[in-house]
Amino acid sequence: QALSEITGMGEGGDLQEMRARPLSERRVDMHSFCSPSDFQRSPYLSARGNIASIFRGSTEEGYKAYHADKYDEDKNPNGIINFGTSENKLCFDLMSKRLTQTDMNLMEPPLLQYPDWTGHMFLREEVARFLTYYCKAPAPLKAENVVLNGCGSLFSALATVLCDPGEAVLIATPFYGGITQSVFLYGNVKLVYAYLDSKITGTSTRPFQLTVEKLEKALQNARAEGVTVRALILLNPQNPLGDIYSLSELRDYLEFAKRHELHVIVDEIYMLSVFDESATFHSVLGMDRLPDPQRTHVMWGITKDFAVSGIRFGTLYTENQDVANAVASLCYFHGVCGPVQHKVAQLLRDRDWINQVYLRANHARLKAAHTYVTDELKTLGVPFLNRNAGFFVWIDFRKYLKTGTFEEEMLLWKRFLDNKVLLSCGKAFECSEPGWFRIIFADKTHRLQLGMQRIRKVLEEREQEILAEEKEQPCQSEQDGKADSTDEVIFVSRHQEPTSASSSNLGDLIGLLQQQMRSSDWLQKNTAEQFA
Repeated sequence: QALSEITGMGEGGDLQEMRARPLSERRVDMHSFCSPSDFQRSPYLSARGNIASIFRGSTEEGYKAYHADKYDEDKNPNGIINFGTSENKLCFDLMSKRLTQTDMNLMEPPLLQYPDWTGHMFLREEVARFLTYYCKAPAPLKAENVVLNGCGSLFSALATVLCDPGEAVLIATPFYGGITQSVFLYGNVKLVYAYLDSKITGTSTRPFQLTVEKLEKALQNARAEGVTVRALILLNPQNPLGDIYSLSELRDYLEFAKRHELHVIVDEIYMLSVFDESATFHSVLGMDRLPDPQRTHVMWGITKDFAVSGIRFGTLYTENQDVANAVASLCYFHGVCGPVQHKVAQLLRDRDWINQVYLRANHARLKAAHTYVTDELKTLGVPFLNRNAGFFVWIDFRKYLKTGTFEEEMLLWKRFLDNKVLLSCGKAFECSEPGWFRIIFADKTHRLQLGMQRIRKVLEEREQEILAEEKEQPCQSEQDGKADSTDEVIFVSRHQEPTSASSSNLGDLIGLLQQQMRSSDWLQKNTAEQFA
């Protein structure tokens, strides 16, 4: 049964049909990169082993292709450019210099021996001081409430100690798909989805807005079908949307969880990657009063904010000692090695370097890279969510899908890959609407330029194909279901209100005009010679 649940809907599966089925019958499709018919059960693996193999196989096609054919400016200029993996590739110079300074190179006996599985106390104390400062905690955070591990393994450990096998955790879609693996593979914990969409209706004032009403609906639907939900996961800043929750929104979500006695796992791994001064991040740890402190657990790590995805270091902060102790028992399997703990402690305590050198440079570089990619999207007339946090832009490619199915989305994803650029499609994030993609912009200029050229080539070819098909079938009506806020070239700005075509800034207006010119015969009728 578990195997059938995770092998997924067939490509092009209908979302409404999926929602109509009971939760217990729904099959979670990670990426649709493999279908059940392709699966060969291994006689060498247990049932759980075969399930783990399916999970890995379903996420690997793009990354296998990338690792076999990586772009290199000198050695492999025609290789695949990776805009799919959420990594910050802009700060290697800063981090390599800091991590090789003399204070990093300590080797003492305790660092080479078994530590407390929650982490060395010197690092837990440093993490507590670091989070107190950057999360703007109203009172000093305590080292005894800190548990150290990788963030993926912390998700897995939390799911295991908070839920029994077959129980569930509530999460809003779209969301970082790796969480599905993290909570399921060890703990056999499922996810219940609160589906968000791009339409501006009712209480939603921006696309893909999370509201308490949507959480309530998803929770009640699950309970009506006999599914026990134990926790809520919040991603703040949100991956892949880039949303930053306001204090009032955070308070509403936490009050909702308290009413239903749900634990809340808050992932704040991008908290220092808010790169525009106009956007303000609010940590749960900075709130004056937590509605239910014993059921509120906050995660953070250096992987994203310090551009070191190869160093698997994360931290859990919880005031619930029962939870901390239970998670610590599982940390035995995923401990952080002693020398790395020393380096991380040295890094986190260097507040002057972090504030005066690293964060200033990192935010400036992220902002410049984000501006380049979004300007390119505007030139192409492609709608997107304009946010100021994380390494990603959530892009609306729905107009390049003729029938608007997940099967078409997958074909477009494969077409990008065939043209040597790896993106992440919306289905990988359980998005409810086919045609949304995530692009990672935290990369060097030459790769961004070449990658965007390859994306432009695919989109222009696809646009011409759709125009040719429409000429052959002139009476066919436009695709249904696209009359929403992102149907026009509207670039949704910041956190609060979506821009409208009449109130957009000059750059947005230029993008709209460019899109209109490309999608009409204006260029054919008005050549440069006519204006000479």
